[in-house]
Amino acid sequence: MEDAGLWLRIAAIAAAAGLVLAAVIWGWRKVRRVFRTAATLKNDLVLRRELLATTPKSVSAMTTVYLPQIRRDFPDFNFPVFRQKAENTLRNILLSISSGRLLRLSDASPALAAQVRARIADNKSSGRAEQYGDITIHRTEITRYEKRPGLCVITLQSAVGYQYSLTENGELIGGSRERLTQTKYNMELHYVQDVSALTGAYATAVGVVCPNCGAPVTSLGAKKCEYCGSGIVPIEDRVWKINRYEEV
Repeated sequence: MEDAGLWLRIAAIAAAAGLVLAAVIWGWRKVRRVFRTAATLKNDLVLRRELLATTPKSVSAMTTVYLPQIRRDFPDFNFPVFRQKAENTLRNILLSISSGRLLRLSDASPALAAQVRARIADNKSSGRAEQYGDITIHRTEITRYEKRPGLCVITLQSAVGYQYSLTENGELIGGSRERLTQTKYNMELHYVQDVSALTGAYATAVGVVCPNCGAPVTSLGAKKCEYCGSGIVPIEDRVWKINRYEEV
């Protein structure tokens, strides 16, 4: 009887030990699954960040819709030329902000130059510095064409990639010095049709005038002055000016 009782106790202890061991193994496997899941999520997050950092943003491409309308109003409008001018100007804007001084913005209006100067001055007054490096403009398309009072506006949208960092008193507070940033910018091309109809920030703009009598040319794409009849050949890349930019 004593031997039987001893064996029963041993069997009970063994069974309990087995249950404990099974629970430990089950728990360890579950912990390993949790760790594997966490590692997978972390890797997915890293891959997603890398994908976002290297994949250009899609732009609102309405060029095929608006370009025929623009060319009906301005037959000599050369989109590839203005696209290149806009991209060069955008690159110089970002480099101006990085350097803290206004670089060459020959195709920009006084309003755009003032906008960039204000950004530079604001950074200096707040002890901040923005740095743009490895700037790549992937694509630029027409996204909108509007006829406002006294003014025609073409909005170009660009997909841009760069390394961007924001520091305050030398300490990094935004962006990354290693990872790329993908974003979009809008740039507005302005054609001043009638200066007298402009108000607010546009009131100081310069429009197209007749080279003979100095009268304003208010008809889109006009080839003759409506006052003296003199021939007019507006140079499109001079009368269209890049007036403002904004990050989308």
